[in-house]
Amino acid sequence: MVQFALNHMTVARLSFRDLVALAKRLGCIGVEVRNDLPQPLFDGMDPAEAGAHVRQSGLRLLAVAEVKRFNDWSSDKEAEALALMRIARAAGAEAVSLIPRNDNLGMGNGERQASLRVALKALKPMLEDHGLVGMVEPLGFEICALRFKSEAVEGIEAVGGRGRFKLVHDTFHHTLAHGGPLFPEHTGIVHVSGVVDQEVGIADMRDPHRVLVTPQDRLGNVEQIAALLAAGWNGPISFEAFSPEVHAFADPGAALAKSFEVIRQGIAARAA
Repeated sequence: MVQFALNHMTVARLSFRDLVALAKRLGCIGVEVRNDLPQPLFDGMDPAEAGAHVRQSGLRLLAVAEVKRFNDWSSDKEAEALALMRIARAAGAEAVSLIPRNDNLGMGNGERQASLRVALKALKPMLEDHGLVGMVEPLGFEICALRFKSEAVEGIEAVGGRGRFKLVHDTFHHTLAHGGPLFPEHTGIVHVSGVVDQEVGIADMRDPHRVLVTPQDRLGNVEQIAALLAAGWNGPISFEAFSPEVHAFADPGAALAKSFEVIRQGIAARAA
């Protein structure tokens, strides 16, 4: 059974309470909240109260995003990560999101891997202290210092972090990285979005191209999800669309329900 979830970015104009209500109405298992939207995290609600509201709605608070440029480690980055973990723990979240630098710096072979391990080694005891998982998201862009899931897994294993760190398999970023191994045993959550623009090249795809998954999708969302499921993974599939077109939907629930069905039918067809 496919387990859908909703990332607040997909419905960025909705309030936190409306995000939770929509996720419940759509039959989702949980939500992801973000600190990079115009409104305050939880719309300024106390984290403990916000987490209780999620659970009372029958949902899980899957992750609080995000620690930006986590692999550019410093005392300031440690303080930023600690502050987010405290919020996540107070809210009863399961994880915090760890987003790598994406500025074409720290890109040297050896330099990338060393910087990642420094950050992971520092984050591991912090996550343990707060009872959280660190969701590591390789971004796939050519200018990203953590482009490939294989390097993320190597770093996680090197610091003894299996289980404390998990991968975000983002279908968009996986495509930008030209595919590669799936690592289902390391995957904590799948982020889905679609690209339907037939003109843009893969190397030129950016967040504004990311719409909902439709039959015209160029990213192979159904194929990626089906491959993970066939490999034994069965976690949350969270919709994360960045397109202003999606944010402007008058009825995002109806559009999301259609997109859920595209994925369900696609997976069922491959299992038949």
